[in-house]
Amino acid sequence: MAIRRSNLRRLSAVNERQVNTMRNFDEETITEAVLERVGQARDPRMKQISEALVRHLHGFIREVRPSQAEWEQGIRFLTGTGHMCDDKRQEFILLSDVLGVSMLVDAINHGAAAGATESTVLGPFYVEAAPEKALGANISDGIDGEPLIVTGSVSSLDGKAIAGATIDVWHSDGDGYYDVQQLEETGGLTMRARFRSDANGKFYFWTIRPAAYPIPHDGPVGKMLDAQGRHPWRPAHVHFMISASGYQQLVTHIFADGDQYLDSDVVFGVKDSLIRMFAARPAGVAPDGRILDAPFHHLNYDFGLTPA
Repeated sequence: MAIRRSNLRRLSAVNERQVNTMRNFDEETITEAVLERVGQARDPRMKQISEALVRHLHGFIREVRPSQAEWEQGIRFLTGTGHMCDDKRQEFILLSDVLGVSMLVDAINHGAAAGATESTVLGPFYVEAAPEKALGANISDGIDGEPLIVTGSVSSLDGKAIAGATIDVWHSDGDGYYDVQQLEETGGLTMRARFRSDANGKFYFWTIRPAAYPIPHDGPVGKMLDAQGRHPWRPAHVHFMISASGYQQLVTHIFADGDQYLDSDVVFGVKDSLIRMFAARPAGVAPDGRILDAPFHHLNYDFGLTPA
């Protein structure tokens, strides 16, 4: 049966409307079109993440209404951030840190139970290949600085000692530099090590007192901080990553009480429960029984792990 001309006109109008839903997008229609496309993701989690990304990203663009030049500047910023990344530096982690994203992700994933040590950011200077050393070792490898003994314990939430826990530690030197920032001067990894807690869950080691330091700010993230009117400094601290079978891995710092940057840490990582005295001690008998002929510092912290 022949199709009447009126029906043809109606079909043509329908087809035109369908085409217009797939093309000719404007400020009001582009977001829904992109959401329809990404909504075809097979994995439900990928679909959820993609849709949220599109909604918030498009919302950001509509709010700030960037010029074409500003959009290009943003692309150059992200490109430069990628170019700064290598096996010794992760500029995207720095970007995440200084925008508070790293701490937000940490807060979402690590609500501290009663008795558990609070977590904080990993930071960009963790190295998986830290050497394993015996309890009591000095990890400063002759680097100049004020002697520091670190003591502590690892236990469960009910106070039971955890023997054999793996305790990764790393920190800056007395001038605020990490080993990976000055490998030519240090000759290799230093001021970092991996220990095992003893039968009573205890550990101790010697090193030098770390200093407050600026995060690397010679790249895109540093330029962004300057444009935002912010400083790049972190308070003095020692990093800890503690793992034990049957428990959640703990990533945290212990901060030096009295540091001037405790209330303005560039990565928002300070928590009151993680502040301790790096107590000055006179020459004499140290906590491990060693006799020192010069003053030293003592940091003690007892860590509580959450069951897996």
